[in-house]
Parts: sequence; C-alpha cells; structure tokens
Amino acid sequence: MEHAVRAQDGSVSGRRERRQERGARTVYEWSALTSAAAFAVVGHLEVLLRNALDRCLREHFREEHTGIPWFLLPTPGGEHVAEAVAAVRGRLREQRKESRHQIVAGLSFGFWSGLLGPKYEELWRDCLHRAFPHSSGRRKQVAVAVERVRVFRNRLAHHDSTINVDIPFEIRQIIELARYIDADAAMWLERCGNVMEVYAERPVTVADTVVVPAKNAWTLYESARAYVCQAGRAFRPVERIAFYADREIKPDVPAVLHRRDNVAWTPEEVERLRASDDRFDRKVAGVIEASREVWVEGRYQVFLLTRPGDPAHRRLGAALPHEGSGRGSAFVRRQRYVSLHVLEVATTTADLCGR
Repeated sequence: MEHAVRAQDGSVSGRRERRQERGARTVYEWSALTSAAAFAVVGHLEVLLRNALDRCLREHFREEHTGIPWFLLPTPGGEHVAEAVAAVRGRLREQRKESRHQIVAGLSFGFWSGLLGPKYEELWRDCLHRAFPHSSGRRKQVAVAVERVRVFRNRLAHHDSTINVDIPFEIRQIIELARYIDADAAMWLERCGNVMEVYAERPVTVADTVVVPAKNAWTLYESARAYVCQAGRAFRPVERIAFYADREIKPDVPAVLHRRDNVAWTPEEVERLRASDDRFDRKVAGVIEASREVWVEGRYQVFLLTRPGDPAHRRLGAALPHEGSGRGSAFVRRQRYVSLHVLEVATTTADLCGR
C-alpha cells in the first residue's frame, strides 16, 4: 500500500498526473480545432465583406471611367484610407506583387471595419450602404455587427482558448452579417465548414445554466418570456437561464430559444420588428414594449426563453431558498454558472456552492 501512493512513475499519483496532462492536451487540441474551423467561416465572411465594399467604392468613384483605383483618391473622412493603403503597397512593392487585387486583399479586417465608423457617415450615405441591401440601412447597426465579428476574429487569430466562448452564438452573428450582404452567400456559409461538428466534440462538461439576479427580470420573464440585460455583456455558452429573486432561485429554468445583442429600445425599432416575417423579430418587439418602463431608450441584449409547457422547459420541484444574510450575502450579483442537474438535486443555494 505504501508503494501505491508514492509519487513515482507508475504510482497512483503519477498516473493521475498523466491523466490530467492528457485531459489538458485534449482540451487544447479541441480548442485549436474549433478555432481553426471557426476562423475558416470568418475568412469567408471577410472576403464577402471586402468584395461588397470594394464593389460599391469602385462604382461610386467611377473607377472604370477614370482608371484610378478608389483607394488612391481622397476619401471623405480622414487619412485612414491613405495610410493603410500606403502600408500595404510598401509591403507588396518589396515582394514585387503590387497590383490592385493584391492591395485590396492585403487590407485588414480592421480597415474595412473602420470604413463603417462614424467619421465615414458621408461615404456611407453616398455608397457604402449599398453593400448591405438586406440590413436596416443604418450605418451603426452594420458597424456594430462588423465590429463584433472583428473582435471574435482577433480572439481566434491570437489563439485564445474557446472553452468559454459561445461559438454557436458567434457563428450566428457571422451568418446574420453575411445575410445583410447576400442571402444566398449566407445560406452557403451556413452549409460550408464543420465548425459545429467540431464544437459538438467538446471534451469538458461545463455548467449549462446561468443564474442571474432578477429583481425586475423575473417579472419580465413572467410577462414576456425573456431576459434583458446590457448590450455587449459577455456570457459563457449556456442552454438555460435561472432567476434569483426574493432570496431564492425561482423554480422555472427556461431554455434559451434565441439571443440577440445590441437591440435598439425605440418605438421605431418596435414598428420595424413588428412588420418582419421573422417570428423572433416579432417576439423581440413584444419584449421591448413589455419592458419600456424598466429599460429606458438605449441598446440592450435580449434572450428569448421557453415558457412552462414547452418540451425544452424545466421546472424544479421547488424554489431554492438562499439562507445567507447581511450585506454582500446575495447568492449572485451579476451572474453565476451551474449545471441543471445540480439545480435539480439541490434543496437550498448552499448545495450549489463550489459546484
């Protein structure tokens, strides 16, 4: 027995360490494969985006008639274009590869994202809006969508771990942006690649439910079957939301049906969404109307959730009381992650601590 517990090669401790190393390597390999698969989708989107913007700029500056590429002409909005183009041309000139096609291809995702910024409002009105015929036509909506993809792209490019990234949500954001440009291209993008197949092989079981503080959120869920929070707020990949209010976790644990970020909380947006053929658009419109007294005009993130009776909906046997007391003793202040299984077997929030 004494030899069995010694930290030697072949010992119990040694075998445990090797299992941990294999487990860590498995997670790393999965993350790398997922990043590579997702990066391919982002790459397709980047080509689609730059081609659409390049086409609009070519037409606007009458390039075929003048023979001068648009990126060599003064561009309303500042020196961003000239500086970026000069850097690309210098690099290509050293490689003896300087051509119009190579210059456009060499401009970064950040360059194209920058063209949609507020200082290029005039350029947006003159021509860039035509690159996104299926969007609302508002520059800010498109700029926010492109910026989100840019941030995701950079995370993948810098080899950040994807273990806590909601890959399905990020891919949906990419497809939505592609749909602004070309519906057929978006459909193709949905079918190509294997990012979701790779993601499904996730080797680590993680908490699938986020518990949120719900002083007002619980009332909104009961009336509109949704959760609303600040735009841009980050969440791990989750399947469900649980609500903590009145010093207890409520028994209903709805599944997430749809998630949408940066939604404008305005009467105009309600009217636009109400007229949409998309059922989620119409549901988001209902959420805005139901929550206007709590959430003032601005931009927010919306989770559409299941209602009791839905096959995906779960309900605990009883609410889980929180027995802590005093200042700072709340079970959750911003968000907390747990598994549905633990929620189902717990009797109080104390059973969730450390799990």
